[in-house]
Amino acid sequence: MGSRVELFAAIRRDERVEGLSIRELARRHGVHRRTVRAALASAQPPPRKVTVRACPKLGPYKAAIDEMLTADLSAPRKQRHTARRVYARLLEEHDAAGLSYSTVRDWVRVRRAQVDLEAGRRVEAFVQQEHTPGAEAEVDFGEVWVILAGVKTKCHMFVFRMSHSGKAIHRIYPTQGQEAFLEGHLAAFEAIGGIPTGHIRYDNLTSAVSQVLHHGQGTVGHGNAGVRGRKENERWVLFRSHYGFDAFYCQPGIAGAHEKDGVEGEVGRFRRNRLTPMPVVDSLEELNARIIGWEVQDDARRITGRLATIGQDFAAEQPLLAPLPVERFDPGLVLHPRVDRSAMITVRMARYSVPAHLIGRRVRVSLRASELLVFDGRVQVARHERVTARGGASVQLDHYLEVFSTKPGALPGSTALAAARRAGTFTTAHDAFWAASRRVNGDTLGTQQLVDVLLLHRSMSPEHVTAGIEAALRVGAVTADVVAVEARRHASGDSERDRDEAVGGATAGRHDTADRRAQPQRLEHHDVHPDRYDHSRVVSLTQRRLTDPAAVIAGLPPDLRPIPSVTAYDELLPRRRPPSCADTAAPEPAPAAVT
Repeated sequence: MGSRVELFAAIRRDERVEGLSIRELARRHGVHRRTVRAALASAQPPPRKVTVRACPKLGPYKAAIDEMLTADLSAPRKQRHTARRVYARLLEEHDAAGLSYSTVRDWVRVRRAQVDLEAGRRVEAFVQQEHTPGAEAEVDFGEVWVILAGVKTKCHMFVFRMSHSGKAIHRIYPTQGQEAFLEGHLAAFEAIGGIPTGHIRYDNLTSAVSQVLHHGQGTVGHGNAGVRGRKENERWVLFRSHYGFDAFYCQPGIAGAHEKDGVEGEVGRFRRNRLTPMPVVDSLEELNARIIGWEVQDDARRITGRLATIGQDFAAEQPLLAPLPVERFDPGLVLHPRVDRSAMITVRMARYSVPAHLIGRRVRVSLRASELLVFDGRVQVARHERVTARGGASVQLDHYLEVFSTKPGALPGSTALAAARRAGTFTTAHDAFWAASRRVNGDTLGTQQLVDVLLLHRSMSPEHVTAGIEAALRVGAVTADVVAVEARRHASGDSERDRDEAVGGATAGRHDTADRRAQPQRLEHHDVHPDRYDHSRVVSLTQRRLTDPAAVIAGLPPDLRPIPSVTAYDELLPRRRPPSCADTAAPEPAPAAVT
């Protein structure tokens, strides 16, 4: 049997073509005459009647449910009755054991809307908006979890989205404080190559808004007149003034979430598609570098309902942006802590080391989203990655080297040395040099030699210093002077690394100990060609206690001096006889002349 539409069509055709009566049409199609009359009256079958089912078990409790839903009209949004809570109260307070949860749930869904209408609550309606190219943008933060250096860490994702094209910039920071808020704007402006000419939409985050001004409290801000007045943070006002854009603040709470729905959706989309599963990185800089690549890939994405891709729309929008100012705004929060006796400063409940000569003085700190800069006047004296853990510390070995020069015994167990080992800046080459230097020079002088080597890092790259250490260890000359000379030679790209270079200097190709030990005898002076050796290089012999003197001696340049001669001493003086008694009276003859 077909549908009722087909049945009505067949009845109408038989009546039109064959001219059958209602009785005959009813008999032929097996329906009641009322159905035939309905089909002849209209080709559209009438809708089926919806049976209103009685609720004999729920009826006694409808008044109680209405009372709960009416009380929700004045209750906080997060403390209103759910259908499950209504059902639980009916069981507890009204002994409604015969009711099922599904019956209560369906009734609450229908009745809640009716109660809202009876109370005069307006129904929210949303109107789609068109955004002028290059004029508007939206900003929001979202929480993300990252496996950072092996530790599951909660971070915050700053998202900046152009309203017209949908071009979005994402950056991950360890905090969502004002320094991250400003730094995210700088990254976004530089990434898109300009600034929106209209306004940027925000919620009422404390990095920008210090107070929401309600009716009768006055208005502050641009584009937020009347009930949208805000008292803004002074540093935020300075930032907006520097870059020349206005801020539009949404309604407080969830009521204003739809006013920047583009960036709200972008936070969730990017988190689901790019940060799931949790990314595993060693640093946030590494993660942000990945994100930049993902943003380039997203330029080929097409937003639902649009013909062009994000990249195509942004290419048309970008020339309409306002240019960036010449001077870049410093996003750091400026603080002035005092250096304690441990050469440490405390910032946001975390401690950072500074050079020891600043003990007792106040320094200027620029606290940024992912780093901390320390200035003495206008000179930057320290830089640390920001510590987010409460009570954490960041210590650099370089800040205590002058102290270790006068107190070498404090170095082995120092926190700064342990931190340098964990960071990889104090390598196995440094350890080997330290051990050899202490074995040759003693603990005190050996440690001071190590400190002098560490001071070389201030003016030379770690690779060059390490090369100098390795060269000094190969020759056994474990002094800071030898390390400095070899490090400078390595840095200048000397021809010492050439395998055909002549012997000389404490370098890798300077001598071949095994070959020299295998020689049966020392080279004779007349077999040596002076042109084969570089006499401009000097090997220091001031160090007496060497760990491997044979290797050093074998590596010395050959001695080109002639072999000493004793010819002048072949004629010895005549042997004198002891004087006798007879000789005492007579004078002693004069001795013969010596030629």
